[in-house]
Amino acid sequence: MQGHCADACRSLALSCSLLGFRLRDYRQTSFSASATRVSCSFAGGGKLPHGRKRSAGGEEAVRAKKKDNVWSIDNELASRQAEDEKSKGLARRRKRVKGGRRRNKDSTILVSAAMLMEIETVLQTQEPVIRPSWDTFASSLSGIWKGVGAVFSPFTAELEPIAMDYQNKNLFDCYTLSRIEKVLSQGNGFQIHRKTNWVALNPHGEAQKHGQASHRSCIPEANDTEVVLPSYESFDLSLREVLEEDSISMEPGLVFFEDGSYSRGPVIIPVREYDESKYFLSPTFKFEQCLVKGCHKRLRIVHTIEFNEGGANIQITRLAIYEEEWVSPVNLSGGEDAIFNLKPISQRRRTQPSELAGSWKVFEVSAAPIFSDAEEAEQGCPPFVYLCMETLKKRSLPGIPSYFGEEEVLDMNDVTVLWLPGGVTAYVDVNKEGVLCIGVGWYSDEGINLVMERDYGMDGKLKEVRWKSEVQRRWNQSP
Repeated sequence: MQGHCADACRSLALSCSLLGFRLRDYRQTSFSASATRVSCSFAGGGKLPHGRKRSAGGEEAVRAKKKDNVWSIDNELASRQAEDEKSKGLARRRKRVKGGRRRNKDSTILVSAAMLMEIETVLQTQEPVIRPSWDTFASSLSGIWKGVGAVFSPFTAELEPIAMDYQNKNLFDCYTLSRIEKVLSQGNGFQIHRKTNWVALNPHGEAQKHGQASHRSCIPEANDTEVVLPSYESFDLSLREVLEEDSISMEPGLVFFEDGSYSRGPVIIPVREYDESKYFLSPTFKFEQCLVKGCHKRLRIVHTIEFNEGGANIQITRLAIYEEEWVSPVNLSGGEDAIFNLKPISQRRRTQPSELAGSWKVFEVSAAPIFSDAEEAEQGCPPFVYLCMETLKKRSLPGIPSYFGEEEVLDMNDVTVLWLPGGVTAYVDVNKEGVLCIGVGWYSDEGINLVMERDYGMDGKLKEVRWKSEVQRRWNQSP
């Protein structure tokens, strides 16, 4: 199985959290389709807020527990309904979070419920398309890439430290230098080899908090003066620590598209009954998804997800994002000296839900695996069928936008979307049909939103990978 994840950082304990996951034996455990719970955990050592379980049956099952008469017919009906709902889909569990001080309504939204997408018109029905060439895809990735990166809490979407400096101060941003090239594999084809160096910086935290006195220990109080961070050129990243070094081949879980975008993860997450005697085994997977803008800029988002209790408890342990810019071919001398202008992640504003609401023209390409027999399904090497379609869709505002930091307790049962700096959105959700969706979005001020989604069915098999290019309808606005 190619979807395992290994430690990418070895020197600093906190820097390991940038990709932070550990290889574990997954052959003995899996997630169960009967009652899955989705939750988030803090790898940084903070105390995780206590939560509550919520069944797929909704509030009926919760209200039934409050009744004093345990022989009530209503109780029996509610229990029966909850069991029926459980068998139909994967249930979700979210935590409850209590903040420290209230923010006003102009504060930045960090988390929200899912935004409903409704099809208004089908402009083009599904048609088959040719699978992209592996050599073309490998060539589009090759080159010298300079980038910025950061990690965020998968629970609150707040910026988290990735390393510590020599004065024991938390650092929240990093610069990266990636060298990606095609190399001959042991067979007759090519594989992609990448090596990434990095350096951490920024002890001040997110830019929007620089003028505020923070109540959190991980973000120190800042002065009113503007914070100036070191430039990319002030570091020689070729001599810095290696963040990750790996190879990408035609592995079963890799799905790529014409523009160089890709989604990488396991094809099958085993589904079996939970064995309490093996409670200590919790398979951990890395889901890496990449979106490309204009052929020379790309966004990579890495979800680290742990499947506990046979898969009934899905924990999102870390969320890392990188924005990178292609600067030169690998074989060009001096290519690493090219000018780099991307801002650190912490210095960017967060997209608001209102910017994604409205009508969109959506072009979608989907790739679905075909499991023809049990042996092929067990090996996890299915062929993929690519289809495309074009629609007009309307995206509605989420039901419960949450301003993290409010005094009252926030019910996080329906919180799905994390609104990150730089127009980035990330979400892990289980719908009513029991489909686990891991998705990312990248919005730009030009009114273009790129989306990558990866779906898994109740049986743990990869169901579909979707790449979308969404263009906002703005003709009712003045030029």
